[in-house]
Amino acid sequence: MRKILEYGCRVLVTAAMVCTSCGTRATPDQSTAVDRPPRIHPDYTDVTIPANIAPLNFQVQESGTHYYVKIHATSGTPIEVSSRSSKIRIPRSPWRALLTANRGAPLYFDVYVRASGGPWQQFQRVTNHIAKEDIDPYLIYRKLRPLHNRWSDMSIEQRLIQSFDTTTIVHNRSFGHGCVNCHTLLHNDANNMLLHSRIARGSTMTPAMVLIRNGHAGSVDSRTQFGGAPIGHSAWHPSGKLIVFTVYKVHQFFHTAKIEVREGMDLEAALGYYLVDSGEMKTTPAISQKDRLETFPTWSPDGKYLYFCTAPIWWKDQNTLPPRFNEIRYDLLRIPYDIATDTWGESEVVLSAQKTGLSITQPRIAPEGRFLLFCMSDYSCFPTFQDNSDLYLMDLQTGQYNKLDCSSPQPESWHGWSSNGRWIAFSSKRGAVLFNRVYFSYVDSDGRSYKPFVLPQQDPTFDDSYMRLYQLPELAKNPMPIRGEPLARLLRTPGPARRPIPVTGATPKAPSSWSPTGATTNQH
Repeated sequence: MRKILEYGCRVLVTAAMVCTSCGTRATPDQSTAVDRPPRIHPDYTDVTIPANIAPLNFQVQESGTHYYVKIHATSGTPIEVSSRSSKIRIPRSPWRALLTANRGAPLYFDVYVRASGGPWQQFQRVTNHIAKEDIDPYLIYRKLRPLHNRWSDMSIEQRLIQSFDTTTIVHNRSFGHGCVNCHTLLHNDANNMLLHSRIARGSTMTPAMVLIRNGHAGSVDSRTQFGGAPIGHSAWHPSGKLIVFTVYKVHQFFHTAKIEVREGMDLEAALGYYLVDSGEMKTTPAISQKDRLETFPTWSPDGKYLYFCTAPIWWKDQNTLPPRFNEIRYDLLRIPYDIATDTWGESEVVLSAQKTGLSITQPRIAPEGRFLLFCMSDYSCFPTFQDNSDLYLMDLQTGQYNKLDCSSPQPESWHGWSSNGRWIAFSSKRGAVLFNRVYFSYVDSDGRSYKPFVLPQQDPTFDDSYMRLYQLPELAKNPMPIRGEPLARLLRTPGPARRPIPVTGATPKAPSSWSPTGATTNQH
């Protein structure tokens, strides 16, 4: 016999398995058929998974004293797990070998349960499917507590998807408990990444940016740019030479009669951009109109169009919550851009809130350029707080859009594509009410989404009691080249201050160009 794992009783892989800790034969020779599938948690049933995913450890939610699971496919060696615990933990190496040998084929779970002194019960077979295409091997996400008044425990984490290995990229305790609010990758490449933060300096929170380019990291000062307003929601131009971002003034408020009482809205928001080679920070009236909110930029893969969301400003006081805040709905626009001449064209509506009756936010275009993934909810630009926020997919060739089957009655938000365009990672509150978890869904070449599954954990019940949120999940082809203290040092020590650029409705109309003196990026 070959020992693989030990959790209460030994888990063995052998032709005739014996639970050595309880001295009984672990393989059910005879069993009584149960005319239904087993209840397992998380719900890893009828899902499509990549071959490079971590073991789908699960809990059998059926009463019993002994549990036996056989995992098998068309090819390869079956995995047999016997345990007196209802938590089924699958050995990694046999799991990886079985999935690799069966790309594009079904994967079966045969579940047996036995009560003390009783016969084995065999439940209906659980069938999943292994996709031909892998998912990007790394997941980079923000983790925080569900609080509203402090950022005492917030970090950017990196998870190796084929295992349970997790690394802290940076924790906010290393830079004065500031806010790490956004991270953006170029072509799913962690060697080219922009990280936004807000740092406590005296009695105020000031923005800070770290730019990682070709594996080298440097700080970009944005303390005085755009009036010192927070910066986030960035999007790299496909060339890697330009980054568009949102400059915003966010307001938080609370409901008294909802499960999710938190709410947020932008009182001001506009778009600016950063020219990576020259270090210039710029904007244009076309994307920073005084009477509108502009946010959530994303580029077409050919770099010829910038897509973004915009809503009208009808209130005069940019410091207080406006009346009829629940009528603020965002349209989806696009604007042409010529990177060779750094010129912008005229914007056009792609999808209007008037047509949908909903607020359109967080657009992300698939790498091949055909499909655009976005959220829609009743109102606001914070879909994570909206009960009815769902994921939608638009075919940019036809303009047709539909709600994805992977949506749920709980809020979906913060989504991103894999580099091959076959997988999406998104944040969802399904089953957790207040806590976002990361889910994956396969999307085929016709734009059809498949039943999603939650990010696997070593302990299948871990997420049930873990009081943290997972947000901004970004799939990456490689690990972060910098983390820990070197990254925190760059956040604590921004580059030289620059002259402010006015962009919001509270300031004069933005200039079409502005060039600072000296370099903005310090390479390390």
